[in-house]
Amino acid sequence: MSAPDQAAAFAPASVGNAAVGFDLLGFAIQGPGDIVRARRIDRPGVTISDIRGTVTNLPRAAADNTAGRAVLSLLDARAADFGVELEIEKGIPLGSGLGGSAASATAALVAVNALFDQPLDPVSLYPHALAGEAVASGSAHGDNVGPQLLGGLVLASPQHLFRIPLPEGLIAAVVHPEHVLETRAAREALQTGFAIEEIVAQQTRLGLFLAGCYRCDLALIRAGLADVLIEPRRAGLIPGFAQVKQAALDHAALGASISGAGPSVFGWFADEVSARRASAAMIAAFADHGLPATALISRLDAPGAHLLEP
Repeated sequence: MSAPDQAAAFAPASVGNAAVGFDLLGFAIQGPGDIVRARRIDRPGVTISDIRGTVTNLPRAAADNTAGRAVLSLLDARAADFGVELEIEKGIPLGSGLGGSAASATAALVAVNALFDQPLDPVSLYPHALAGEAVASGSAHGDNVGPQLLGGLVLASPQHLFRIPLPEGLIAAVVHPEHVLETRAAREALQTGFAIEEIVAQQTRLGLFLAGCYRCDLALIRAGLADVLIEPRRAGLIPGFAQVKQAALDHAALGASISGAGPSVFGWFADEVSARRASAAMIAAFADHGLPATALISRLDAPGAHLLEP
């Protein structure tokens, strides 16, 4: 069977960093996401014909758009004998800490990959997703595109991408305030160096966290799921962050921190009832600081990007 002339794909929102894994760990979220429709065209390269949804004022030049740059990378690597026209439907607001820029790149790659007679596996799409993500953030980090490609909790180094096992039944609550915090601005807060004691403390938590995931040990996950390195630098950029985080911890969170670059805040929970109670308290804490907010409740083994029915 020959490859189709057009395809559409959905990529979910995601939480980057997962507290202890700056630019390294992330997990997918059920619910919002971006949809990209791709169509073969005779002229070479990538044309972006439409952008709609939560954000529309994005670059139309392919090299300046996360989806366009990712697809250009894929077409070049595969020496494609066709070009591609993309339609992007944004379902994730930018500057939300939910992987909005990455989702467009991921969805576009999954859709365009289906146009080849021999599609690549999701891991093989990863370098091209990194190329797209770099357009938005200024660096090629995979903590959003990685979980969007594979689903679940993912370790995404520059050269490696794989899922991390999790205890069954874990739930994430992600609370998104009506506040924009651009990734580039959040990264500027990290320009000065870190003390060796801070780095060791973070490494200790990362080790405990990963051991807890592999051993299905909630006590170890709780001991590790805290950010003592990046969060202190960024907390002041999010109105009410300390109170929102404490609301999660007060309602049985295994840990809570900033989602990606912020301003969204996430917590991990052993069950959905606790997650929903905590999310209500987190929303109330944001409201105390003048910010309306909404909550996403998702299982932590949420699926990654996938093709949509024609």
